[in-house]
Amino acid sequence: MTTHKKESILTVNIAVAGKGGTGKTSVTSLVIRYILKNNLGTVLAVDADPNSNLAESLGLEVRQTVGRILNEFQGEKINIPAGTTKEAYLEYQLNVAITEGKGIDLITMGRGEGPECYCYPNVVIRKLIDKWAKNYAFVVMDNEAGMEHLSRRTTQNIDEILLVSDHSVKGLRAIARIRDLIKELKLVVKRESIIINLVPGEVDPLLQEEMERLGIKPAAIIPVDEEVRKYDLEQKPLFQLPDTSKAARAVNELMSRLLKTTAVKETK
Repeated sequence: MTTHKKESILTVNIAVAGKGGTGKTSVTSLVIRYILKNNLGTVLAVDADPNSNLAESLGLEVRQTVGRILNEFQGEKINIPAGTTKEAYLEYQLNVAITEGKGIDLITMGRGEGPECYCYPNVVIRKLIDKWAKNYAFVVMDNEAGMEHLSRRTTQNIDEILLVSDHSVKGLRAIARIRDLIKELKLVVKRESIIINLVPGEVDPLLQEEMERLGIKPAAIIPVDEEVRKYDLEQKPLFQLPDTSKAARAVNELMSRLLKTTAVKETK
């Protein structure tokens, strides 16, 4: 892992959550794109979704995941060097699992095998984030679909949580439940911002009614973007999207507003 720590860094923790199929990973990638293109500081990206695909959106190649490493340890398939504790060797292996890029490091949770392994990576990755976060200006986490990451408390001490819904009633109700769970678990989340993604033109009146019923006021509306679809088909990283991209512009405007009220010190 490349050490980026500077005394002036005040780490900003950003989490992205929502039900599957709403474009969470695309939003996460565009958030990271905004940070790096504006030279706001180094980023630790965390792919906490067992169905890991954040690396592809960022143009990075993952060679190892937290889940795979933990599978080996739990299955006792390793030979620990003499004089090294199991905990120390595990920490070393997890450091090796970090994928490095220009201004960004990525840690990928991956999927464990069996009921115990599925939950355990969440605990480990939280401890890793707590330890490594101070080395970066930003930690940006792409969470698994639904609310499991919240109930396992993978996501906590968050400055900004972006709750992503698609243009559907089910998506809106899912983020409403996540919002309620945050309160129920008394998670430390400084601000919640709701994003309605994949909007084909104007927001449907029926969705407007549902938002009023649920007390949802979107912080951003992201339109359907043909360029994002094209990049996905061509397997090109969203970081390379041009500034003309409608989705990129919408995320840029959102992040500009959010970070104006967040204390961020650039790395030098």
